[in-house]
Amino acid sequence: MKLAWLLRATAFLVREPRVGADRAAVRLGLEDQTWSRPLAPDVEWEQELHTALDAAWPCQVAIRAQGTWDQIQLELRRSGIRSGRGAYGGWDDADTGLARAVCCLTAHLQAETVVETGVARGLTARFVLEQLDQAGEGHLSSIDLPPLDRSIHNEVGAAVPERLRDRWSYLKGSSRGRLPSLIEELRSVDLFIHDSLHTRRNLAFELNSIWPVLRVGGAVVADDIHRNDAFGDFLRSAVGARAFVIRHSDGAGHFGILLKGETHDDRL
Repeated sequence: MKLAWLLRATAFLVREPRVGADRAAVRLGLEDQTWSRPLAPDVEWEQELHTALDAAWPCQVAIRAQGTWDQIQLELRRSGIRSGRGAYGGWDDADTGLARAVCCLTAHLQAETVVETGVARGLTARFVLEQLDQAGEGHLSSIDLPPLDRSIHNEVGAAVPERLRDRWSYLKGSSRGRLPSLIEELRSVDLFIHDSLHTRRNLAFELNSIWPVLRVGGAVVADDIHRNDAFGDFLRSAVGARAFVIRHSDGAGHFGILLKGETHDDRL
């Protein structure tokens, strides 16, 4: 088993040297696993986010999101799939706070063009797609490079039911390989969600790639921003952006939100 994994890892490193090196660095503990300049979390982030979006609070979308979360967990358990921290080949499933944020952003931005990197079981994708389906318009494009462990490949997108898949495009590959051409095709994006490899280089690449085509008023959500300084470094250069730093519901880390304001720098 270990030999087979090593052979697949070596073949992948040859095909995708940068991504393979990043993955290896994470697995071997060589990549920084925390930020050197921590960002202070926003305690009242949900109410403040809704104020920034000019949306009502308390929010019925956020309230309904909890029911969606419970339904997804039930469906996964019935399929024999355990969800949570490290449950997907050592990688994590979505956090409840992040799921609510994505749900509300999709609804209140009236997002039609959504891009996501990182899929796993598809929990985040499910929340986006439920909102797009309710609105009756919009499409989600998800880029994902499945793990080397082929025994869990059948779990990719397991949380996304058939009734929602007409609004979903799954692009197999790394964000470095697939994101540039997708951006060129879409030309404008309403909401972008980073939940792929959480290395400094990969997050910086995705943020700098998506920002020029993110519409004014659009949003970026980035998970696990505590793993390195890429989010904070980008924020210092993103003129006019409104940032929210949110602690995960279980306190294990942080995710971030950037709202693109009227004043921005497309040179990023």
